[in-house]
Amino acid sequence: MKRVGSFVGDWWRLVIPYFKSEEWPIAALLLAGAITLTFAGVGVEVLFNDWNRRFYDSIQNKNEAVFWKEIIFFSWLAALYIMVFVARAIVSPYLRLRWRRWLTRHYLAHWLDDRGYYRIELTRAVDNVDQRIAEDLNYLGQYTMTLLLGLLSAIATLISFLFILWRLSGPLSLAPIGIDITISGYMAWVCLIYAVVGSYLANLVGRRLIPLNFMRQRYEANFRFSLVRVRENAEGIALYHGEAREADTLNARFIDVFNNGFRVLMTQAQLAFYQSGYAQLAIIFPFVVTAPSFFAGAITFGVMTQTASAFGQVQGALSFFIDNYTSLAELRAVMDRLKGLQIATGEKPATAIEVTSQAGRSDVATEDLTLELPNGQALIKDLDLPLQKGQAVLVRGASGTGKSTLFRALAGIWPFGSGHVRVPAGARVLFLPQKPYIPIGSLRDAVKYPDEHSKASDADIVEALQAIGLGYLADRIDEVAHWSNVLSGGEQQRLAAARAIVFKPDWLFMDEATASLDEAAEAMVYDALKKRLPAATLVSIGHRPTLRRWHDRQLELKREPGQVGTLAEAPA
Repeated sequence: MKRVGSFVGDWWRLVIPYFKSEEWPIAALLLAGAITLTFAGVGVEVLFNDWNRRFYDSIQNKNEAVFWKEIIFFSWLAALYIMVFVARAIVSPYLRLRWRRWLTRHYLAHWLDDRGYYRIELTRAVDNVDQRIAEDLNYLGQYTMTLLLGLLSAIATLISFLFILWRLSGPLSLAPIGIDITISGYMAWVCLIYAVVGSYLANLVGRRLIPLNFMRQRYEANFRFSLVRVRENAEGIALYHGEAREADTLNARFIDVFNNGFRVLMTQAQLAFYQSGYAQLAIIFPFVVTAPSFFAGAITFGVMTQTASAFGQVQGALSFFIDNYTSLAELRAVMDRLKGLQIATGEKPATAIEVTSQAGRSDVATEDLTLELPNGQALIKDLDLPLQKGQAVLVRGASGTGKSTLFRALAGIWPFGSGHVRVPAGARVLFLPQKPYIPIGSLRDAVKYPDEHSKASDADIVEALQAIGLGYLADRIDEVAHWSNVLSGGEQQRLAAARAIVFKPDWLFMDEATASLDEAAEAMVYDALKKRLPAATLVSIGHRPTLRRWHDRQLELKREPGQVGTLAEAPA
């Protein structure tokens, strides 16, 4: 019972937010419609059950008039059944579709807001977030509606047909076997016992599917991610002739998929063997039980078939968990994955670096800034660093000292540490990392990114491209492409510089933003930035000596492995 309570509680916490959202009126209407249609379907089955008795009695009695009358009645019943079936095929899927849309927006917002996606990648709190959003959210609605409506249908069927079965089966006297007991509605009791025992045995067979389905989703996502990695890094793999290594990695990933799939297959086969045997026995069982009464002339053939039909309906309703055990196991796995994503996006470090905008301020400064690695190791402690407007500042130091971490902290994206970063209110700030992000789209949009409201003209974009040595792309600004795959590393860094010229920031931070360029190209980029952004304050992070000529203040970050670093003024 504890496991059932945990399942229902987790399911409720994942499901109820949608029905409390701004979409609740139409969601409630669609849900009510789906439930109503489910009950209507059960009502039609009850009518079919009663028709079944009258129809077969007419055949036994060779009553042709009643026979044709029941054929006509069946036509009306069939038409009603079709209308209910079609309506259910529209209402429930439409509710699931709207629900998935809301869930996707909701989870994307939590994943993207406050840079939850960035924290997850840094800490590796959960794996394959893309798969959880793209697939698990869909499965949550799909399994929920299928199982919920199935359960309601089973309950309605059980109540309706149990009464019919109780009425049809009558009392059973055990006197012939020497027991002075009469059991009322004995077929109903037999059906209950049959289904309860069957459900218990099905749980023993199928409960292994829950962890297996959880791992199946993980292994499938890992394999798919590895395939994407090969596609995105095709050039690097080709240059290293790393095909054999990648094949080994991909095959190893797929071995996990195969082995887990085989375990799922064998467990499902065992469950299917039990379910099919259970279902086949249920077909013949009511005829065996009612045969003595029929051959004794106590009941008609129509009553016999109606009893068998009612038994099948009651047994099917009571066997709901047996028939849907695989779906329940998959839903449990989906819920666990979505819970993990919720926890990961909601978790925040105990301490945080606060970035605030202050009116009247002209400089960017850190106050009591402490930077830490995800494991808690301190890189820098209590750093007070003023960066004056109009200065060109170079932060240099050996690789691994924490220069890029400082860059991320100034950008407000590093979640590990404490202290404050103060920036002027209303200042336009742009950060250029070593590997620029270039969205898939037109070259024009790539240059304007991230300013979606940019008013830069095509002439401004072409001029910026020419200034940093990409003039040969000027006639391709309308071309839509995956520019990260089209352009070389150096060209991507040049494009980022053109982006800065178009963006016109007040503060421009560059982290090894010209590391892929030769000295001449680097000089061209810095010269263009200096000339076209004369009012911008430039802060560069790098270790090349050639960068020094473009900056009038230099800071050096020193840190020994495992120690706390220091940032001090360096001679110009």
